[in-house]
Amino acid sequence: MEKPYDNNRHQFEEIERSLRKIADLVKQKGREILAHFPITTPQFVALQWLNEYGDMTIGELSNHMHLACSTTTDLVDRMEKNGLVMRVKDKQDRRVVRIHLLDRGQTIIREVIAKRQHYLAEMLEHFTSEQVNDLEENLNFLLKTMKEKREVRS
Repeated sequence: MEKPYDNNRHQFEEIERSLRKIADLVKQKGREILAHFPITTPQFVALQWLNEYGDMTIGELSNHMHLACSTTTDLVDRMEKNGLVMRVKDKQDRRVVRIHLLDRGQTIIREVIAKRQHYLAEMLEHFTSEQVNDLEENLNFLLKTMKEKREVRS
């Protein structure tokens, strides 16, 4: 029995290539935007994780970022020195130290994301409202499917 991939191999190759190229262009634009802020790309990624999921330990942040704990510790040290985050003792277990996002870090996240969203809006200005809605719906469905498949494998 033929699988959908066999019948649509060329189409899937084109989709994968487009997604890869789009991700690369967004990443490049993100680096250009970050050049105007007092943080590095890895620091921005760490701030995003903290902004999205709240306080976490060095180990949790390391896992999310796929970095060694020692690398994450150095990253957090620099962010703490720059007033972006602070270490706080966990209220339930005083032995546990969590990284907390400070107002300055939140402000940078908001400003960078606003600039990225503005860039995306510029790229989509020639799309119809229906095309934008379809793109959003399809990307959300793809993301949901990928997350579900990943959870099943875990």
